[in-house]
Amino acid sequence: MLTGRPADASPRTLRSGGPSPDGPLPGSPLPGGPLPGGTANRGLVIRVGDTVLRPTAPCWHATHALLAHLAAAGFDGAPRVLGVSPSTERLTYIDGQAAVPPVPADTLTDAALVSVADLLRRYHLAAASFDPSGYRWPRPIPARFRTGLVSHNDVHPANLVFRDGRAVALIDFDLAGPGSAAWDVAAAARYWAPLLDEQDITDSRQGRALDRFRIFVHACGLTRAERRQVAEAVVANHDWTYAIVTEAAATGHQGFADHWRSVAGQAARARRWSQRHHRDLLAAAR
Repeated sequence: MLTGRPADASPRTLRSGGPSPDGPLPGSPLPGGPLPGGTANRGLVIRVGDTVLRPTAPCWHATHALLAHLAAAGFDGAPRVLGVSPSTERLTYIDGQAAVPPVPADTLTDAALVSVADLLRRYHLAAASFDPSGYRWPRPIPARFRTGLVSHNDVHPANLVFRDGRAVALIDFDLAGPGSAAWDVAAAARYWAPLLDEQDITDSRQGRALDRFRIFVHACGLTRAERRQVAEAVVANHDWTYAIVTEAAATGHQGFADHWRSVAGQAARARRWSQRHHRDLLAAAR
């Protein structure tokens, strides 16, 4: 979902990553101009050829160190940092289609769901050897869900790049910080199952939230104990995310204020749904 940043966290924004030898895919933005998506940096993320220019986040030292580690580890599902100034960072552009509205139907299939799980699993494997100590990170996640792994923390559809219905890259690492695989999987499941009240699911996923939750958590390669943690983290992840949004909106950030006005009702219903189905989520995670 959208996240945001009052002081230290810049939420979802753009599409970035490595150039494709075959040129832009159908539906991809042209080689120049603003990229779709974004809340904190709405309209400020610009594609320039095979690169992306975007505002530099407050915790960029940490984020750039993480991205450099991922590159050294051979993880190809994240952008590379090309340069930074006090106000702007330049990243490689990843060709494909971010899951911004209207979300393409081929990103809503069970096969696409499993590809998201695989991408997240590969990211966690690459990030596991990264030492987060010594860096300033954005908004901390609840201590009970921290293991030391630097999780992405914002696995919203608009922060995933797809090609041919398959998730190929994670983008916008501005909220990354010490967390856990379970926390990331809970965040992703909320959006991709999705864990919403039935009245707010109007696509092919309607009526399948628990089934897709089960498919997703089992595809992520987690232990049974970690899968249980995912179910336990759902409401906490919801609250953490919307605290970012509401706090930013309260400070006058127009992007977050607009977003909160559009999702406040849905968010309240989603929280009630997750509380009401807590035992069902635990059962699905077994």
